[in-house]
Amino acid sequence: MARRRSRKKKLPEAAVAVTIESLAHDGRGVAHVDGKVIFIDEALPGEQVEFIYTDSRRDYAEGKVDKLLTRSEYRTEPKCEHFGSCGGCSFQHVKDEEQIKIKQGLLVEQFNRIGKVEIPEIWEPLTGPHWGYRRKARMGVKYVAKKGRVLVGFRERRNPFLAEIESCKVMHPIVGEKLMDLSEMIGGLTIKDKIPQIEVAIGDEDCVLAFRVLEPPTDEDKERMREFGHKHNISMCLQSKGPDTIVPIEGEPEVIPSYALPDQDIKFNFKPAMFTQVNYEINKKMITRVIETLELNENDNVLDLFCGLGNFTLSMATKAGHVVGVEGDLPLVNHARENAKLNNLDNVEFHVADLSKDVSGQAWSKQKFNKVMLDPSRAGASEVLHNLKHWNPDLIMYVSCNPSTLARDAGILVNEMGYKLVKAGVMDMFPQTGHVESIALFKKG
Repeated sequence: MARRRSRKKKLPEAAVAVTIESLAHDGRGVAHVDGKVIFIDEALPGEQVEFIYTDSRRDYAEGKVDKLLTRSEYRTEPKCEHFGSCGGCSFQHVKDEEQIKIKQGLLVEQFNRIGKVEIPEIWEPLTGPHWGYRRKARMGVKYVAKKGRVLVGFRERRNPFLAEIESCKVMHPIVGEKLMDLSEMIGGLTIKDKIPQIEVAIGDEDCVLAFRVLEPPTDEDKERMREFGHKHNISMCLQSKGPDTIVPIEGEPEVIPSYALPDQDIKFNFKPAMFTQVNYEINKKMITRVIETLELNENDNVLDLFCGLGNFTLSMATKAGHVVGVEGDLPLVNHARENAKLNNLDNVEFHVADLSKDVSGQAWSKQKFNKVMLDPSRAGASEVLHNLKHWNPDLIMYVSCNPSTLARDAGILVNEMGYKLVKAGVMDMFPQTGHVESIALFKKG
């Protein structure tokens, strides 16, 4: 039997007036029309706006501001001319100093609503540069014949197509101000329609761009890319398949980007596709806060779960007696081991493990840990928390890029496992965006 093609529901065309009641976790304004919740881009609490629908579902609808009837005192003019079309930023219409306050309010709300946990003490937010801070990114590339140019950048807001932008104000200027130069360079290649993305990796001193290529470039293509790299002081690499295939263009030296943590006297080397924090200034402050709060000393045996390439692990090893880092990605673990050797740290060990499963049988897990560090992905650490009973740590430090899953896990730690929430707060890792980086400290009850 032929399936009946579903028809997309026709959206109302007329603008609708509403008052914005609050903010959703992603920074969109929240209002109600006839009992249905509406999420509205670029709308702030207290504002009266006229909006037009962009999507409508059974339980909710989405819209964008068509006319601003009243203006919040926290509203400002976006600095980037592409704001609203490019999906990279969603908070540029909010004053810089107010953005982090809004995110702190969202964290408190999520802890109360999702975790059923009150935050007894809120950390002072960690803040840093509001522009030009981003050092890691994966940019899209698309040759558009009708436009006669190559687009380089990020996707449109709530749209799979690449936005037509000329610069990026939140990206480090060595790349953010050269998008048109990259577009022109790629447009002159024979494989201009065979490059879907660029991996951006900017260290303290070096910038590496890894071009994903679906077909091998010609010698002329390589020379054109090589000349671009020399002119702009950028190391140009090619990626034919997975991340492990990233190599410099023939004849060019391999450049390994790095970043330093001066307070801990630590240096990290990393490869272009490896995860590192995008905002170095906030990362430095975050690690210092973790080290100081845990009050590490030579008697501590610390477990760092989701350790990555050792961002926290090695820093804690400069103070603690012993630190064990565990991560599910073998290449990251191998690189973490190399960085331990680079920094002459012999009181740290790294292991590969699927932390969503029972790890009690693994040798490293049989140790006694009095302090635990958690830094999971957006999905959180709920599947991991059951492992804590093996160690029964006195302190748990939790860093999160998703306040809703942190709030959920806080509820598990406090309401089910008997831990006490000591402090929590936010860190301005992603200014101009709706992303919230947060941190929480738990103590054994």
